[in-house]
Amino acid sequence: MSVNNELGNLVRLGDYIEVYDVKNVNSKDLPFCGINKDKTFMPTVADTNELDNSKYKIVEKDVFVFSGMQTGRDVCIRLALYDKDKSILVSPAYTTFIIKDKSEILPEYLFIQFNRFQMDRYGWFLSDGSIRSNLDWNVFCDIMIPLPNPYTQQELVDSYNGLKALAEQNEALIRPLTEACQAYIVDCKKKYPEVELGEYIEEIDERNISNEITLTQGVDVNMQFIPAKREAADKEGTKIVRTGQFAFNKVVKANGTKLPIALRTGPDCIISSSYAVFQISNQNLDAKFLRLWFARPEVHRYCGFISQGTTRDVFSFEDLCNMKLPIPQPEVQQAIVNLYNCAEEAKKIAIEAREKMKTLCPALVQRAMKG
Repeated sequence: MSVNNELGNLVRLGDYIEVYDVKNVNSKDLPFCGINKDKTFMPTVADTNELDNSKYKIVEKDVFVFSGMQTGRDVCIRLALYDKDKSILVSPAYTTFIIKDKSEILPEYLFIQFNRFQMDRYGWFLSDGSIRSNLDWNVFCDIMIPLPNPYTQQELVDSYNGLKALAEQNEALIRPLTEACQAYIVDCKKKYPEVELGEYIEEIDERNISNEITLTQGVDVNMQFIPAKREAADKEGTKIVRTGQFAFNKVVKANGTKLPIALRTGPDCIISSSYAVFQISNQNLDAKFLRLWFARPEVHRYCGFISQGTTRDVFSFEDLCNMKLPIPQPEVQQAIVNLYNCAEEAKKIAIEAREKMKTLCPALVQRAMKG
């Protein structure tokens, strides 16, 4: 069934798809997967050791996986298109389907239709009549979608895939670059003598006496500045953190063995007076190199071990000064920092590409409606 209106040629989804149930009757050893709210596949979180995998469904390339459960609760149509060559297994609770005729509608084009918040909200609306806020299969099949000619579909898919490839390529770079960066830092321990950090840093206790700064921040265990959970009524007693300075929360017990410490790269801010603030006092140590050293799990475990107290475990500034680390020549530090910056740039590009994909999908659908 098709409908012509001011939005273009709309067709009923169910006329172009069909259920595709292939059970793993031969008990092939394939990975178990599920689907996320962001419409991607993920390894299952369930214990699969005792599962009878012959009851699970095989998902191959160009097969869709759909779950109508909790669509109303999550305001999300859980749907993903599998695009890998190696097959996977999914729960029999999922509905798996394929395109009847790929010459009429491309699988990637259909996925673009559902990879946007507007369609998720529509699924939420349709699920309102269900007792459990589920999007039933027959209701899902009655959804109307625009269907331009195959040439236009391919143009839209190519635009989407271009951003997707950009995101995936940069995501693939993040891990090896990060691991290489940490490997070089570890290598420094073998090549350079260790010195006490206190010889290279100095504590800063600058108070916001004139209330010149209003941006209130805190530091989390991910080594980032975040908006403060509670703001002090007396901002004159808070400490100022200038760009290029470090701040850390001396209390570590509540955060396991992770020390909440961060290098300020944004505008000057204020933090609680319970924090410690310090800066580099020796030009032979690069602040970003020191930040990378702090990022090592071994450093956080050391902080957890050294910290002491009664009701709270405290890692003091004196404890920090007693920490030892290797400090290579400035050019070596810069080379390691540059490698880290490459990883961060790859991460930034990937995130931006993913964000653009979210805004691109509605634009592509509008293009499809116009034919």
